[in-house]
Amino acid sequence: MHRILIVEDEQDIADLIGFNLQRAGFEVLKAHDGITGTDTALRERPDLIVLDLMLPGRDGYAVFRELRRDARTSAIPVIMLTARAQTEDRIQGLQAGADDYLTKPFSPKELLLRVQAILKRAEGTPGTVDLSYGPFRFDKNALKFYIDGQPAELTSTEFKLLLFLCERAGKPQDRNELLRTIWGYSDAAHSRTLDTHMKRLRQKLGSRGSLIETVRGVGYRVAKAAE
Repeated sequence: MHRILIVEDEQDIADLIGFNLQRAGFEVLKAHDGITGTDTALRERPDLIVLDLMLPGRDGYAVFRELRRDARTSAIPVIMLTARAQTEDRIQGLQAGADDYLTKPFSPKELLLRVQAILKRAEGTPGTVDLSYGPFRFDKNALKFYIDGQPAELTSTEFKLLLFLCERAGKPQDRNELLRTIWGYSDAAHSRTLDTHMKRLRQKLGSRGSLIETVRGVGYRVAKAAE
């Protein structure tokens, strides 16, 4: 049973989320301020965190940064949940490294679908345990990633996104297909989600980021490795 930590200061919203997640078979943990949320995440190490941004004690961004710095929680997927609906706020959350971002008011069913999609892609990929492509190596079971033999930190979403492209190297991947496969949904309103993750991924890859090519009018691809 997957465990979900809800960090939300509004009791009724936390209860609504918790009810729907429990009905879907998840174990639910709750915290109602940023400090307790951080401590609970570090102690319990849940499978996913639903994190409100406007929290007492310590805001959601500060909680997120602390969790990403700690090895015990750095790979835990995070869905940011907030009343800030402006495009700039969504971009800021995704650039910070969140796996997804949902604005209030929200549909509990949509949140549940996003939780399920993230957990599905965070699980070890069946089949071959390792994949090597050019300077990249993926350990699918442990979700570990290496560049030129050196470990590099990727979120679970970044890992799955780059792995998907490398498994189809040289072939352009449609934007909508990437959104459907990695995030579980696809529409024009969420296209910025893909672009923001791709920008952050390229930054993390350093000089190797140039291997990810933008295919105008289509989407993205990883360049074919030299023979």
